Amino acid sequence: MAERYGGGGQGRRYGGGGGRGGGRAPEPEPVRGVRDEARLSSELLRMDGASYGRYKSLRGDWDFGDFTLTVQRVQSDPFAPPSRVRVLVPDAGVPESAWGDPVRRRATADYLGRRARRLLRGSLLKIDTGGQEVIERSSCRLTDGGVELDIGIDLPGHGRRIDGRTAERELCRTLPSLVDDLDWEEVDTAEAVAFADSVADTVALRDQLEGGGLVAFVADGAVLPRLSGVSDQPMSDGAVPFESPPSLRVSVDLPHRGTVSGMGVPEGITLIVGGGFHGKSTLLHALERGVYDHLPGDGRELVVTRDDAVKIRAEEGRRVERVDVSPFVRNLPTGADTSDFRTENASGSTSQAANICEAVEAGSRTLLVDEDSTATNLMIRDERMQALVHGDREPLVPFIDLVRPLHRDHGVSTVLVMGGSGDYFDVADQVILLDAYHPHDVTERASELARERTDADFGAPRARVVDPGSVDDSTTRGRGRIKRRDMDVLVFGESDVDVRSVEQFVDPGQIVGAGLALRQLVAGRHVDGARTLAEALDSLEEALAVKGVTLLGDDFGGDYVLPRRFEVAAVLNRLRTLRVADQRRTG
Repeated sequence: MAERYGGGGQGRRYGGGGGRGGGRAPEPEPVRGVRDEARLSSELLRMDGASYGRYKSLRGDWDFGDFTLTVQRVQSDPFAPPSRVRVLVPDAGVPESAWGDPVRRRATADYLGRRARRLLRGSLLKIDTGGQEVIERSSCRLTDGGVELDIGIDLPGHGRRIDGRTAERELCRTLPSLVDDLDWEEVDTAEAVAFADSVADTVALRDQLEGGGLVAFVADGAVLPRLSGVSDQPMSDGAVPFESPPSLRVSVDLPHRGTVSGMGVPEGITLIVGGGFHGKSTLLHALERGVYDHLPGDGRELVVTRDDAVKIRAEEGRRVERVDVSPFVRNLPTGADTSDFRTENASGSTSQAANICEAVEAGSRTLLVDEDSTATNLMIRDERMQALVHGDREPLVPFIDLVRPLHRDHGVSTVLVMGGSGDYFDVADQVILLDAYHPHDVTERASELARERTDADFGAPRARVVDPGSVDDSTTRGRGRIKRRDMDVLVFGESDVDVRSVEQFVDPGQIVGAGLALRQLVAGRHVDGARTLAEALDSLEEALAVKGVTLLGDDFGGDYVLPRRFEVAAVLNRLRTLRVADQRRTG
């Protein structure tokens, strides 16, 4: 029997509804015989006023002529999470130019999904399209000119009785009208092509970063401030357009926009400094999101960061499972081996050290750090503290002593927002001052204030081999369970995984997608007890490149979004059942 999985975001499990008196109502017989549009319409009208459970007889395929409607899952009562339907339009007239390469396929699918959401406004039919980012998601996919939609619907009822007339209107009139409006002849093709061109330019720009010796690029004229702390929409009134300092300005050629200029952030160690409320964290936040492509008009379409960039922060209380944190933590009073460190309740400093080492293990070569969310004692130790507490008494090696070896020996660049300590001038390759949202290159002045430092050593980290038996999404009843609670928790089997500190989750569906990726790591034998964690992530990425987002959960029955490997690794590392079978030196 196939496992059944809960949908994302509702905080409840999907399942059959029990009848009154403690017994389970018998499943209604499926509709037999001809299953076409006319039959579905007549069945829904005949069901009007019947017991809500009769909706379950609709499960399966319905032939609408130019498309197929599949009723995948039916909610048990009007108050349960929405039912799920799939619409397959084998020929929507989408030209090969709009789906022939992976980037344009993703962009055009996103465009059509957002068009569907607008067309369904006010309907009981709902489609997941996310926010300002263009990410591959399960809700709208393109296949050889066809369109496939996964849609949620709160099947209507009057109490626990079927509202068949409303259901008939939604499924037999609203849905066919939507399919008609998604036909390529009905689409504003110029707008759709411009949308895909914009995404293609973003991808082309990101692909040029490494060859240009850059970790990020911020285009002149970009709008970085957001509308508010709870809205990711661009600020319209009063936003200061970004303008690169002349010394950091570079030009790049893009396939559709042509030549664009902006600030290139070079490899190495970059400090972003300035007074409070002058835009330091706004710039770093834009760089965090620069690993994703953005909608035309977002203001950050040409703010890009290498796709291996990971935001680092302290995370007091998290579990750490056999991570080599010895570059940061040495000579513990307890004598514990910090090259094989484990704890159920990490401090701020040890959690931040683990987060850095785990990101590097997963393949990150770009770290983003904001001092406001770090452990101070892991970032720096000033001269007076060193004089009072001698090095042989202090087990922590501060990040300031390791940031250069990370780049020199391992090719890991770091972008840091610093507002309270000038000691990082000693190790910085470039310093950018934000003054009223205007950036200035102050590297030369910062170098005059710098002093010589002695770096510590960041040895080759140990790679971990995950025990596949410790990654299990089944419950005590033997059924799979993957769902999320807001943006805070992934429920994975019997485990609640706290993901609040994984700051590059930008879409709720990514959290569900990461849970499905954990399941696929084991089910697809990417995690097999022999591969290292990095090798397992490589193997999963190769499989996703072939099959796409459907590899994760074609049978899931809920919305999900393709996550990056770094968020998959972050969730895995926070899974409290995780066990590491082996450690290996990587060099």
